[in-house]
Amino acid sequence: MRLRWRGRLWVVLPILAAVYVLLVLGASRWLSRDRIDLTQDHLYTLSPGTLDIIHHLRQPIDLTLYFSEGASRGLPQLRAYHQRVVQMLDQVVRESNGFVRLTQIDPQPFSEDEDRASAAGLTSVRGEGTGEAIFFGLAGRNAGDGRTAAIPFFLPAKEPFLEYNVARVLHDLSITKKPRVAIYSGLPIWGGNDADGNQTPPWAVLQQVQQLFDVQQLDATSLASLRRTDADVLAVIQPTGLTHADFRAIDRYVQDGGHLLVFVDPDSEVDGNESSDLQPLFQAWGVAFDPDRVLLDRSRALTVQSPTTGAPVRDPSVLGLTGDELNRRDPVTKALSVIDVASTGYFGLLAGATVRLDPLIQSTTEAMAVPAKRVRDAGEPAALYQGYAPDGEHYAIAVRLDGSVPAAFSADLPAAPAARKPQVILVADTDLLSDRLWVQPSPTSEQTLMSPFANNGDFFVNAIDDLAGSSNLIAIRGRAVSERRFTRVDTLRRQADEKFKAKQVELQAELSETEKRLDALKQGAQGRNRTAAQKAAVEQFMRRKLEIRSELRAVQRSLDADIERLSMELKFFDILLMPILVTLAGLLYGLWRMRRRRFGGNWR
Repeated sequence: MRLRWRGRLWVVLPILAAVYVLLVLGASRWLSRDRIDLTQDHLYTLSPGTLDIIHHLRQPIDLTLYFSEGASRGLPQLRAYHQRVVQMLDQVVRESNGFVRLTQIDPQPFSEDEDRASAAGLTSVRGEGTGEAIFFGLAGRNAGDGRTAAIPFFLPAKEPFLEYNVARVLHDLSITKKPRVAIYSGLPIWGGNDADGNQTPPWAVLQQVQQLFDVQQLDATSLASLRRTDADVLAVIQPTGLTHADFRAIDRYVQDGGHLLVFVDPDSEVDGNESSDLQPLFQAWGVAFDPDRVLLDRSRALTVQSPTTGAPVRDPSVLGLTGDELNRRDPVTKALSVIDVASTGYFGLLAGATVRLDPLIQSTTEAMAVPAKRVRDAGEPAALYQGYAPDGEHYAIAVRLDGSVPAAFSADLPAAPAARKPQVILVADTDLLSDRLWVQPSPTSEQTLMSPFANNGDFFVNAIDDLAGSSNLIAIRGRAVSERRFTRVDTLRRQADEKFKAKQVELQAELSETEKRLDALKQGAQGRNRTAAQKAAVEQFMRRKLEIRSELRAVQRSLDADIERLSMELKFFDILLMPILVTLAGLLYGLWRMRRRRFGGNWR
């Protein structure tokens, strides 16, 4: 009986192996383009925004992907990225109903294909060791009117932006006219010369906007004469020193149906801690904004470098806002992950206001409002925790005005109703636009690569895009930064801050006082002129200084003790426990199979 069963087994196994091979070959042939995306945000699936752009194409789009197959043989990471690009472009072609046509070309050295790639705006890099030119870019052309767009090179470091960059090419080739954006800024967002006379580039947020819109720079003269027909969106950033004519021009623009984006700041780090305000307009609109108060939020404090010790310390005035702090109902913030702000203000409503505030970004209930001077005068971020008392309410940092916007200057009301409804978005921080709060520059031989670690730039572009007329690109930008914050770790850090920061501030104050008294004693009695009492006092203060430093180190270790404990638990589960459980499961399964064979499969 057992021999007959073994004989059948030798026949069945080859059949099963053959069926398995056929299934694999069939799947690779007919199901190669089908994948299951198990990422939380479906980062490997075309987003609804991209699909909407594709489905609304009205003219054929020709895409040409240039990739140097031979020159990239020694670069497995680049070749793997190439496969992902091909898969995404294949999805685009399948969804386009024939409106998108894809051609793949391997440009050989000194060939016409290489010349065409360069003429299309693509750039090449030199392969390590070989020195051969490697092309890996996308050239797009509208077959109807001949307009072109390109992705010069698919940098692996920018892989999170892949879908956005491809969608932007399709979008740019499908639209006939870019929205016009007029920007008045009291900050050096346009670049220029620094204190040493060196040329500085425009801010990264401005470079993003210039790629997508027709941007006009306003000065005091052009702002005062601005009309609604001059721009689809007016962006006013850190307005200081505005004249009566400037206020009237902004109000007239809004009343004529203009779309306005405003950034004000009670404590601008970029502008020398100067505050900005649009008080005449805010007062008329019913918006409360205090130019002398900023927010602290210990539950969203980011780690910065101490200005005195250089050690990492959590600063409650520099915040990383995410999750519930971003409005998931509004298209501007719906797809964003994290916004970083610094010394931010907040908005409220005045009594009798007719407008409503729809928050786009807000604080947690652990926030408190303090005078801006307190933040400016704080030598150490740790000092901001002294006397910390949360207000228990959400403060609105960025808002959309909902309802009819009253006129600040009734004489300028239009004679006829505006052709479109005014829209206004207000933001109480300008530091979020600065490069330091959202991008990390990485210089390369060809250019400086700006790698974002927050969605600040996406927020700025989304706000303009939404005011100019909603675009599907809004839903794609935020997918490029998908930061997964460790909520358990954040909670432990906040609890540690509450538990130990007060003691840390107390010890630092005592250390500072001890060092002052020690210096005074040393200066008051030098060398042999010291009395025995003075020497004893100096030694006592020296011992106390060492004790305080030891206590400070102990407090610092206590800050991270719970996090280290959590780290050890995770390592235990991931490195030790799970492999043990898998091994035990395998052994039990093996014993079960052996026992079953021993009894010929006839046991119960």
